[in-house]
Parts: sequence; structure tokens; C-alpha cells
Amino acid sequence: MIHKLYHYRFESFLLSQLAILFGSLLMPLSYFDIMSPIFFFLNIITGSFFIGKKDRVPVWFIIGVLIIVGAILYLSVYNEPPFKFLRVGVLFSFYLLSTYRLIKQIWEAKIVDRKIILGLISGFISLGFVGFFIFFSIELITPGSFSGLPTIQDTTNSITERLMYFSYITLLTIGYGDMLPLTHLAQKATILVGLIGQIYLVVITAIVVGKYINQLPISKKE
Repeated sequence: MIHKLYHYRFESFLLSQLAILFGSLLMPLSYFDIMSPIFFFLNIITGSFFIGKKDRVPVWFIIGVLIIVGAILYLSVYNEPPFKFLRVGVLFSFYLLSTYRLIKQIWEAKIVDRKIILGLISGFISLGFVGFFIFFSIELITPGSFSGLPTIQDTTNSITERLMYFSYITLLTIGYGDMLPLTHLAQKATILVGLIGQIYLVVITAIVVGKYINQLPISKKE
């Protein structure tokens, strides 16, 4: 069963990412309370296949991930700072590692097929998640680091949505101006996320496209 899921790791990881990003459009009422934790749970489980070794994902590793995810979901009901820092730290470390492993598999792929293309898309989305955790950590340590965040009787969910939005408009270099980094650390982090996005598009995407062109028959190249 685990090996079958490993075979579809690119597809399942991308679908769970899209569910996290756009699930609130389809389920606006129950998303944050019910569906958001479920989607994150599925995303972490599917992301764990990129950390495990190729064609040999140990069962104990998956069980360990399930235990960690369960602990994170349990801690999510507590809003005290120690629990927040622990939850963000664990999730940030996981997404950083899984994103690195995903991009590494794309980089080392000798044949570019549908899975690699999906992985390429998923890798860029993963960078947005990494950027989100960077921004969220900064805001958690130094509140008020970003303008445009809710301030009056707001919930963590709305702040999460805004910082996720800011991460992706930074990664995509859109820059509407409705949110701004205010502190020195937030500004440096914004530059870093923007640079990472451009490097990914210029270097990783170019390498994958080059491999795909080289594997085409000569007749199709002409």
C-alpha cells in the first residue's frame, strides 16, 4: 500500500497543496475548522514520501509522521506562545526538508515525464509554503512586522490567510502594495523569498525544459 502511494507521490502532493490554497473557495464555512487541518494532514503525509528513500519508504517513518501530525493537530487547539512556536517550528522544518527533497528529485531526473512536470509545479508551490512559514515566524516573534494584517479581534486563521497570500504575491513578484514588510527582518525575508522564486523559475525550470527538449526525437525538434 505504501509503495503504491509512493508511486503517485507527485500527483497526491500537488492535489493536497491545491486543496490547502483554494479549499476555502469551495467550503468557506467549514474550511478553517474542519477541512484545513485535514488538508494539511494529507499534505504532510504525501510530502513525507519525498523524504523517504526511493522505492523503499519504511513503514516506521510513515508511522512517525502520523504521530507528529497528530501531535501538531492536537497542539493547534492551544494558542499559548510555546505551543505556537513548537507547531510552527515543526511544520517549517518539515516543509523545508520535503521541498528540498522534491526539488532534488526533479533536478536529478534523467527522463522528464508527466510526474516530473507535476513535481515542477508542486516545487514552486512548496516554495510559497516555505515563504509563508518564514513570514509567519517573523510575525510571531515580532508582531506588526507586516502591514495589512488584521489587528482587531482577529483569529489566527485570517492572519494565516493574509501571510499565505503575501508569500505568493512576493514569490510571483506581483506586489499589489496592499501588504508591506515594515521591519528590517521582514524586508530582508521578502527579498529572500522573491529571489528564491526567480532562481527557481530561471534555473530549475530551464533545466527541466532543456532535458525535455533533449529527449525529443530529432524530427520533433525540427
